[in-house]
Amino acid sequence: MTTSGQIHVVFGTGQVGPALAQELLDAGHEVRIVSRRPGDGLLERIRGGREDVACSIHAGDATEPKFVDSVCRGATTVYNCASPPYHKWDSLLVPLFEGIRDGAGRAGAKHVVLDNLYMYGRPQQSPFDEDTPIRPCSSKGELRAELRRRLFDAHERGQVRATSGHASDFFGPGAAGSSLFGDRFFDRLRQGQALEVFGDPELPHGYTFIPDVARALAILGTDDRAMGKAWHLPTSWTGSTRGLVEAFASRVGHGGRVTRVPAWVLRLMGVWVPAARGLPEMMYQWTLPYVPDDRRFRQTFGISPTPTETAVAASLRFAGFGDV
Repeated sequence: MTTSGQIHVVFGTGQVGPALAQELLDAGHEVRIVSRRPGDGLLERIRGGREDVACSIHAGDATEPKFVDSVCRGATTVYNCASPPYHKWDSLLVPLFEGIRDGAGRAGAKHVVLDNLYMYGRPQQSPFDEDTPIRPCSSKGELRAELRRRLFDAHERGQVRATSGHASDFFGPGAAGSSLFGDRFFDRLRQGQALEVFGDPELPHGYTFIPDVARALAILGTDDRAMGKAWHLPTSWTGSTRGLVEAFASRVGHGGRVTRVPAWVLRLMGVWVPAARGLPEMMYQWTLPYVPDDRRFRQTFGISPTPTETAVAASLRFAGFGDV
């Protein structure tokens, strides 16, 4: 087995972690995947039937220093793609992020954090770039702003070499049920039902293709120009939500009819589904133009997002629609 000699450690096996692991394996690196509870068959899925790749899975608690030190030993880069469900953010997010960050620092590894856009609050203009003022308008935005501040403070103090990649809402292979373009969307698409959207579907809204997120994070973890900065990752869709819905619908013969999910429905869902309780406060993102400007990443690293047609076709294949 021949590898690059680099060891890359990926914390998190949700929407992006497995795709990032595959991207790093394709580049010839050794990859360690870390999760509190890895799912059955995860290693086999990431390997994709390949036996000539150096890939291992480690189960444990990322807030436990001894465990984190063991999985980060010798690492070139440590990636944080971990994301607890919304209802556990207040108790878990800070110790989780700091546990992984500090472990990367003790290992002398570079550290890459997958982040979102919540800390910006309601941007005064769209598209908005990395220089946009940090003005969170939600409790989750305030928490992400504080974590970002701590990350780059640690970088400035020399405790860790760090960067973060900010992505908008996900779509594509591996998108979770909480995603607008997750399993429920494809079930309704398959059945010819109206497709659910949040807020105003006519407003521009950025959507990020999961394989693009993985490819971009791998670049941040292997290019020293990334360190010490926050980056907006390549954004595949920057038109209206309705436009992206119609891009899916048109390929499978669906009429493209949409229905808006009222905020009260989301609040009601939270009574029975704890993970849904944090959704209502984030719905402002669909009530104003909300598109991240990714030009700084594209111009620095020479990488563009996957064309929409290609991304939509790949998403449909993953969801079982075949080649449409």
